[in-house]
Amino acid sequence: MDEGVLAFNKPPGISSAQLIRDVQSHFNPSKHFAQSLDEERRRRGTENSFQRRRRSAAKKPVQVKIGHGGTLDPSATGVLVLGIGSGTKQLHHFLGDCRKSYEAVILFGAATDSYDGVGKIIGRKAWRHVTEEKLREALGQFRGKIMQKPPIFSALRVEGKRLYEYARVGKAVPKEIEERPMQVDNLELVEWMDGGSHGYKIPMEEAGAEVKTVAENLLHLEPENKTSNEQPPDADSSLKDAEDLKRRRDDAEEPTDGLASESKRAKHVDPEVATATRDIQPESDTPNQTPEHRETEEHPKMEEHHETEEHHEKEEHHETKEQPSTSENDGESPPAARIRVTAGSGFYVRSLCHDLGPAVGSLAFMANLVRTRQGIFELGKNVLDYNELDKGEENWSPQVDRLLTDWNNRSGP
Repeated sequence: MDEGVLAFNKPPGISSAQLIRDVQSHFNPSKHFAQSLDEERRRRGTENSFQRRRRSAAKKPVQVKIGHGGTLDPSATGVLVLGIGSGTKQLHHFLGDCRKSYEAVILFGAATDSYDGVGKIIGRKAWRHVTEEKLREALGQFRGKIMQKPPIFSALRVEGKRLYEYARVGKAVPKEIEERPMQVDNLELVEWMDGGSHGYKIPMEEAGAEVKTVAENLLHLEPENKTSNEQPPDADSSLKDAEDLKRRRDDAEEPTDGLASESKRAKHVDPEVATATRDIQPESDTPNQTPEHRETEEHPKMEEHHETEEHHEKEEHHETKEQPSTSENDGESPPAARIRVTAGSGFYVRSLCHDLGPAVGSLAFMANLVRTRQGIFELGKNVLDYNELDKGEENWSPQVDRLLTDWNNRSGP
C-alpha cells in the first residue's frame, strides 16, 4: 500500500517540514513507492504543453506527495499526521472537531513573550506560595467550555498589523485580543515537581523594555521594580527583540502548541505546535516517550510538503497583585508540573500554561510539549517512530504498508 494516512513520532530539534523532507528522502528512492512514482512520470508525459510549462515554472519534481495534518514546533515532539499520495485529500479529517491530547510541563515564576521556554522574559513573580493543592484547584477553571485568548506575540493581525510589529515600534495595540470559545474534554495533573527536583530552567534572556511595556499593557502584568536611575529603553535592543521574535515564529511550524499555524496555501497548523515551542526538558526527563498529550493544533496542511509558517500566538492575562520578586528566590529553582489535556482544534496549550500562572498567583510558561494523540493516532499504538527510517527500507516498509492498509480499511478517521 503506497497511499493513505499515517503518523510519525516527531523527535525534538526538527521542524515538521524537515520531517517531511526526511521522509521523502527515504520514500522517493525506495522500492515501496517505485510503482506510484513511475505512474506519475507516465502521467506527466501525457500532459499538454500548457500543463508542462506550468509544472516547469513551479519546478515540481517527481516525488512522493506528502502533506501534514497539523504541524508541531521544532522543539515539540509526538504525533505528526502525514497524508501520503491521495491521502493528502483525507487530511481534512484532522481539522475541525478532531480531538488532540498533549502532555505539557509548566514552570512557574516567570512569563515569556512566546509563552514557552524559547522566548525572552517579560515578567517575573514570586512562586514560593505555589503548591500542588493550589494548582489542582486552579485546573478546575479550565475544564469544559472555556474562553481562551491566543498568545499575544504572534502573527495575529490587529487593524492590519501583526502584533509583534506593534512591539517593534513601541506602540500600544489598539484593541485587546478577543477570546474564543474552546472545549476542554480532559485536564489533569500528571506530576508535581518541587523546586530543585527537576531540570527545567527559566530562560536567561530578558525582553527589551518596549516589548515588556506592550506585554504589561496587554497581559496586565505588574511592572517589575524600577530604579530612579534606570536607563531609557534601547531602541536597537527593542528592534532586535521584535525581529528575533519574528524569526522564532517563522522558524516554527503550528496551533501546539501547534501547531494557529499557516502554510502558504493551506495555512492550517497546530496552535502550539505552530509557535516555536522549545523542549527544555532535562536529560533525565523525556516526556515525549509518554503517550498522550501535546497542545492541540490548529489546522492541518493538505498540500505537498512545503514549509509551513506557524503562528506563535500569545494571549493576554490578568494577574493578581503581589509583591514582585525575582524568579530566582535566593537561587532556588521554582516548582514545575506536568499536565495532560485533551481539546479540539485551535486550542493553545501554551496559553493554558501561561494562564495557570496568574490562576495560582504567580507567572508561568510552557517548558515542554508532547502531542500524544491526534484523532485515531496515538503514541505507543499506531505511530511510526522517526528513527525507524534510518534502519533501512526493509525495516520501515512493512510498518508503513501496515499503517496505510489499516487506514484504507477503516470506514472513517
